[in-house]
Amino acid sequence: MKNYTVVFIFVSVSKREVKNVKESDFQKNLKKELKEMFPGCIITKLDSGDIQGIPDLLILYKDKWATLENKRSSKASHRPNQDYYVSKMDEMSFSKFIYPENKDEVLEELYNYFNRD
Repeated sequence: MKNYTVVFIFVSVSKREVKNVKESDFQKNLKKELKEMFPGCIITKLDSGDIQGIPDLLILYKDKWATLENKRSSKASHRPNQDYYVSKMDEMSFSKFIYPENKDEVLEELYNYFNRD
């Protein structure tokens, strides 16, 4: 079994920087970071056209799964049913809203979830 060392770097993000982040750019960078944190994971974009409010990303890693709903900032509005599905999926496994202001905290929680026995 391989051992991985994960280093969390906490970066201060100004409100001005958050306003300039496009959700698609945030998601693209997040997917790259997730693939580095969880080697061999599978990340797929879920189709909200199929189920309105379903979280954006499904992450499959080892014998666990998680979903993340990306937002460009903590102030971004939630679409219909998003709160319901994030809450329901969090009860089943792991699901969170993620945005630049809470990214480090959510990734740390996800790391702990994926690596617990």
